[in-house]
Amino acid sequence: MTTVTKNKVTDLFLENAPSFGSFLSLREESKQIVNEKGLPAAKDEEYKFTSVSKKLEQVITDFSTAKPIAVSKDTIKDHLWAGFEGSYLVFNNGIFSKELSAFENSGFGVQMLSESNAIALGSIAKAEKDPFIALNTIYFEDGIQISIPRGKKVDSPILFLFFNQANEGQIISPRILIEVAENAEATFLEHSISLDEAVYFSNSVTEIKVGQNSHVHYSRLQNDGSKAIVVSNFETDIHRDATFTSTVVSLSGDLVRNNLSLRLQDSGCVGNMYGLYLLNGKTHVDNHTNVDHTKPHAESNELYKGILTDQSRGVFNGKIFVRQDAQKTNAFQQNNNILLSEDAIVNTKPQLEIWADDVKCSHGCTTGQLDEEALFYLQARGIDKMQAKGLLLYAFAGEVLEHINDESFRNYIDGLVQERLGSNF
Repeated sequence: MTTVTKNKVTDLFLENAPSFGSFLSLREESKQIVNEKGLPAAKDEEYKFTSVSKKLEQVITDFSTAKPIAVSKDTIKDHLWAGFEGSYLVFNNGIFSKELSAFENSGFGVQMLSESNAIALGSIAKAEKDPFIALNTIYFEDGIQISIPRGKKVDSPILFLFFNQANEGQIISPRILIEVAENAEATFLEHSISLDEAVYFSNSVTEIKVGQNSHVHYSRLQNDGSKAIVVSNFETDIHRDATFTSTVVSLSGDLVRNNLSLRLQDSGCVGNMYGLYLLNGKTHVDNHTNVDHTKPHAESNELYKGILTDQSRGVFNGKIFVRQDAQKTNAFQQNNNILLSEDAIVNTKPQLEIWADDVKCSHGCTTGQLDEEALFYLQARGIDKMQAKGLLLYAFAGEVLEHINDESFRNYIDGLVQERLGSNF
């Protein structure tokens, strides 16, 4: 077979690919995909504004899987916020640690992927869809499968804690498969933590099946170190009369690319996507979302907001597909941005592709500066300019934060947002 690589970094990943004993056919298929397609280059439309490969060429020096580091129970305790009550699953440089986790008698199942059947692995997040899914499939050492039983309501949240501290720019490859059976409910939280300011590349894949008439919330906080390169592929299949809600808050990192796809597989589905990115310095965050309406009488809602200053850059690309059979679809998409610096940049591209004729779909985007009239109004009532500015920015961000359904996590992120808006903007 002729190798068609688009950049040097593709060859290096393939040359240094590890050998693991599980999921061999899936890994070989992924190697072939990366070999044929290469990793995205600047000329690839989907990565037009976010050159992950170029950044990797500049900073990655060790093309090997990152090994676990010293993470103690005290380290975990230090990163659990006030009021948190639930189970937590710890990933140490992308590798699940049962010893550091706490999920006994929690009402859901946890298995290592290598020890489970995991027949759905790779069927929701397909390697051919994105080269970084294929790359994760090659490099993940092991992952976990979470199973929520039929009819089970998991009352407390399930927290994924990612502790990252890779040496010499090594590769971190978390892999999670979540299967929520019929008539179940669960809330998932995710927090990524950099233990120092070293360079690392985190390339994660999460697959979720939301069973019939189930309800799932998944909230993520990205607050990585300023040198972190983060790519996440988050893929969901949502079945009849089920609801899935995603909220992602991005605060830090060098380059962050979030791919989020919701497939509404049947009638009565609801898919919600909310995002907030507060960017300063030279942080670059790219949110790519995709909603696929395949059947009639389904609904999707999407709201992403950004506040950018210094030389930061934001990218939003949201796609809504409405298939021919998906009559009576109701789909809403909005992206709003505030630029607080002449050097901050945002590229936004909301998209609709509709093949049905009886639908209600809307999309839009706004990019501007802080409302001077509202600022003057607050100052006229005795509020100083900096405080007034912070209040307006917080009100803008708060519309996203209110969709985080776990109160303790919402309060924790709320505090980080208020601190950021009060001191750095």
